[in-house]
Amino acid sequence: MMRAAILEGPETVRIENATLPVPGPGEVRIRLEGCGVCASNVEPWQGQAWSRFPGDPGGLGHEGWGEIDVVGAGVEGLSPGDRVASLSFRSFADYDVARADMVVRLPDALSGEPFPGEPLGCAFNIFRRSDIGPGQTVAIIGIGFLGAVLTRLASDAGARVIAISRRQESLDLARRYGAAETIPMQDHHAIIDAVKALTGEGMCDRVIEAVGKQWPLDLAGELIGFGGRLVVAGYHQDGPRQVNLQNWNWKGIDVINAHERDPAVQMQGLRAAVDAVAGGRLDPAPLYTHRYTLEQLGEALAATRDKPGHFVKALVMLR
Repeated sequence: MMRAAILEGPETVRIENATLPVPGPGEVRIRLEGCGVCASNVEPWQGQAWSRFPGDPGGLGHEGWGEIDVVGAGVEGLSPGDRVASLSFRSFADYDVARADMVVRLPDALSGEPFPGEPLGCAFNIFRRSDIGPGQTVAIIGIGFLGAVLTRLASDAGARVIAISRRQESLDLARRYGAAETIPMQDHHAIIDAVKALTGEGMCDRVIEAVGKQWPLDLAGELIGFGGRLVVAGYHQDGPRQVNLQNWNWKGIDVINAHERDPAVQMQGLRAAVDAVAGGRLDPAPLYTHRYTLEQLGEALAATRDKPGHFVKALVMLR
């Protein structure tokens, strides 16, 4: 048996004993050390019209890492004892099962370090899709975990990053991760005027929207310059959106929805993230600001929603 979190109803999580999952052919079982809490967990936790309760044991958890303890038939190149990050989907539990081709072995350089692989891999795929290069002006709207990592990647690529976010501590974080300019996300027209002043009215070559709400998406369309690239990185899961297609069309922009659903592409981003963190090119450790036990998962989800002081990302630690 194992502990597993079950979403019983809106904002109601219970911890119960569940049967250990058994890996099938081509799968591995992971004894989890921890799992990150994703902002996309919040709305299902709060309850949506299409939500179904109770959820699966461990459900919502998709940012797990840990040690393989059992390998299924036909698995090659992985062994019990290997420490890995996985792309699996029931990781708010002591154990999870993943396809062997959806895990990445963590090198010794990451020994003992938390590694929520899914959001890190997501950031690297968004960065690749953004096609950011030296000399570009890049606005990043929303400096949470994803926005901070993208700020570092874009600034290291030689871009001038303008970070836009609500909280002062988020803007301070963006500076630490390489932003050249910061703008409080308070007044729509004031932000547009500030970006005009910073760019000589040319606006931005790239805009990454990393919030997942209507207003930031509207703002992104205003900040992008002619022929630029607007990258939707926020997770828009709470209903339809409207866009100013007249504006987008007039500017002749490219619009990139940077959510990857191809498993091979997801793994490409995860491997790039492992290499970057292990090689010292990216240090995500300061972004893991809050840690919780499995029994405190409800508190972790509330903190992810409410953003208490200096909150960036919550980890649920299982060992």
